[in-house]
Amino acid sequence: MFLSKSKFLNDFAKKRGGHFAAGKIISGTDFESSIPILRELNHQGLSTTVDYLGEFVDSKEVANVRTDECIKTIKMIHQERLDSHMSVKMTSLGLDIDRQLVIDNMTRILDTAEKYGIMVTIDMEDSPRCQATIDLFKQFKEKYDCVSTVLQAYLYRTEQDLQALSAYKPFLRLVKGAYKEPAEVAYPEKKDVDDHYKKLIEQSFHYGLYTAVATHDDNIIEYTKELAATLNIPHDQFEFQMLYGMRSQTQLELVEQGYKMRIYVPYGHDWYGYFMRRLAERPANIAFAFKGFIKK
Repeated sequence: MFLSKSKFLNDFAKKRGGHFAAGKIISGTDFESSIPILRELNHQGLSTTVDYLGEFVDSKEVANVRTDECIKTIKMIHQERLDSHMSVKMTSLGLDIDRQLVIDNMTRILDTAEKYGIMVTIDMEDSPRCQATIDLFKQFKEKYDCVSTVLQAYLYRTEQDLQALSAYKPFLRLVKGAYKEPAEVAYPEKKDVDDHYKKLIEQSFHYGLYTAVATHDDNIIEYTKELAATLNIPHDQFEFQMLYGMRSQTQLELVEQGYKMRIYVPYGHDWYGYFMRRLAERPANIAFAFKGFIKK
């Protein structure tokens, strides 16, 4: 987590690391170069969600440029007939600058997404921005069908948030969480996070929500399979999600078993912080990432 915030390493990665990361942990430094990878994933039976990397934007001009990129990407997903959603972070569209700015930018994105039938997921960020993100999702969901969101299992509040969101019948991604949070707001122990995660999956199933279980953890995967079988949840009511470049064989095995599998595929120059947080989220990811880097 400390290394993920290093400006020096972030700048170095942007300038010199894109070619090293492309095709391993990101699909490319721009969307055009990512298309062959996305098409190949689709060919293997894997759906995707793409993320133009970058967050915590503090410039209106940058937020507008990022919005234009998202709109362009949605149009290209449609044009190339890719089986893909798009994921966006509210801070990349101006959340930390002005609420109306992020509303205006996200409205532009969702107008395009609704036109082409492309789902846009509002990613969850750190806990100080959690309530604002949920409030924005609720506001957009009242107007748009093509918007979904994410909840994090390591936050104490998430069970109540899930209950509140259930009335909106969202396409919901459940994750463990990847930001450094204080013990006042988040479970510090992995076992407690896992237990809460399992409880949230069951809760989401009971609410009848389409549930995306985003995990690399075999224990959580097996729990989800068994719970779905016990509750008679059909395979078209939930999916698994994993990161591009990690556990590729497991992804294909889940598809072979008849489960929906969606790969979170980031692209762009600003990949370093994302990558380091993924490693910090679960130590085993370091091994998965290393295998991805040396596999060619």
